[in-house]
Amino acid sequence: MAPPQHRRVLVVEDDETIATAVRNRLVAEGFDVRVVHDGEAALIAYAKAEPDVVVLDRLLPGVDGLEVCRRIQAARPVPVLMLTALGEETDVLVGLGVGADDYIAKPFSMRELVARIHALLRRVERAAALAHEDAVIRVGEVEINTAERRVFVRGTEAQLTRTEFDLLRRLAERPGQVFERERLLSDIWGFSEAAATRTVDSHVRALRRKLGSQVVRTVHGVGYALVRS
Repeated sequence: MAPPQHRRVLVVEDDETIATAVRNRLVAEGFDVRVVHDGEAALIAYAKAEPDVVVLDRLLPGVDGLEVCRRIQAARPVPVLMLTALGEETDVLVGLGVGADDYIAKPFSMRELVARIHALLRRVERAAALAHEDAVIRVGEVEINTAERRVFVRGTEAQLTRTEFDLLRRLAERPGQVFERERLLSDIWGFSEAAATRTVDSHVRALRRKLGSQVVRTVHGVGYALVRS
């Protein structure tokens, strides 16, 4: 992975205290950071700076975070880490639906924020490294084109975020096998804190909304498995 100082992060947060704290930590980690405080400024800064990652607050004055995410993903797809208020599960799913790759609930630790950003960047690099592969995985009615990172259900394409695609692909590597939440968190997000497994749950719910409720099976108290047929 390229050094952090070669990576640009756009932080969009209307709370100046949070924005400053995030900026200071990311700068200390070696990232090139730009901070804006509203949706209109975010769209302008995004077009000019062409960031590698966007840290985006869900609630913004003017153009809200969901609309900002939708517009930037339509213009040039980029990893988006959305900041949400604690407990807003509906907002999380809506955010994932408009193109956010991951989310983190407020209040959050800076260490976890940095870990999430690094995980997003690793997934982008893995996708680039695997782009030459010409493999198709078929599990039941789901077809996964790993080279083009496209997914079809009964012939109809499903629009997945990077994180959703990587999660589905991981499950598809061993259809029927139960993956523990902590293992998925480690494999996809790059860390394995038990307190963060809700992130896995939210992304599985997003997958079910896009692929069908019966595609991923829950094993209560353990984790998830991709249904064979």
